Amino acid sequence: MRNELTCLAFASALLLLAGCKADAPQALGTLEWDRVTLPSPVAEKIVRIDVREGQQVAEGAPLLQLELTRTQSQLAAAQAQATQSREALAELRAGPRREDIAQARSSLAAAQAQARDADAYYARLQPLGRQQLVAASEVDRARAASQSAQAQVRLAQAALLELERGTRVEQVAQGVAAVASAEAQASVQAVTLDKLSVVAPRAGRIDSLPYKLGDQAPVGAPLAVLLVGEAPYARVYLPQALRNRLKVGDTVQVRLDGQQKTYAGHVRMIRSEPSFTPYFALTGQDAARLSYLAEVSLGKEASDLPVGAPLQVVSDGDE
Repeated sequence: MRNELTCLAFASALLLLAGCKADAPQALGTLEWDRVTLPSPVAEKIVRIDVREGQQVAEGAPLLQLELTRTQSQLAAAQAQATQSREALAELRAGPRREDIAQARSSLAAAQAQARDADAYYARLQPLGRQQLVAASEVDRARAASQSAQAQVRLAQAALLELERGTRVEQVAQGVAAVASAEAQASVQAVTLDKLSVVAPRAGRIDSLPYKLGDQAPVGAPLAVLLVGEAPYARVYLPQALRNRLKVGDTVQVRLDGQQKTYAGHVRMIRSEPSFTPYFALTGQDAARLSYLAEVSLGKEASDLPVGAPLQVVSDGDE
């Protein structure tokens, strides 16, 4: 009987120890890589795909090609507009042509001649009008014609003076701004055209090609997703018990579900705000429900592990 009681007590102690071990705080998460998403710059048809999902690519390697025709035409139009603006600016800086000034002088001379003729005619009618030898209305018309001719003279003088003084500084500044705007538009179109040939910005592995040959992805839609970096990392959610014990830079152990092997890692980030916050008092048992998003860097020995695999993270003191 005593032996049975002893065995029962020993088994209870083992269960208690196992329960304590099971209650050791641990963080659950998945294995991830840094991802680079390449969005569609324009809504154009995919005319060529150079890679497949899962393929390893080098930096600058071609991934896929979008149709070029429309963007090339837009670039040509923008470049032509820039050329037109540059030529208009050159014309402003050169100022009026000598022929334009000569024409303005001739127009002034013609206006002055007409004014002299109108003045002379009015001068002849004035005494006749006083003698009532001509109608008063005729004298009024002659006076109006004389005044109109004088106004035409002043108009021609102002036009000639404008040409002789040349282009205003403000007009040149507007021309400079127009050239800058047109060249900027051409640069934007050139950059867009270059982006239609989608290349890998970094060395990595093709994780996803959401669209197929012939598809027309909307602007901003992901054309390709790359997994980059030398090693993966663990994205986990730390319970409150672990959050209080860990800090950035600490060493932890990572174990994939179903494997006994562990991988050493270093905490590289812990969010200060919890991912889940109960709406009642954060004290006692309620505080234990908090969880904090964290990332754990792994070494190159983990580079062959499957992406998205579930894993567990424990601190070195809990191993």
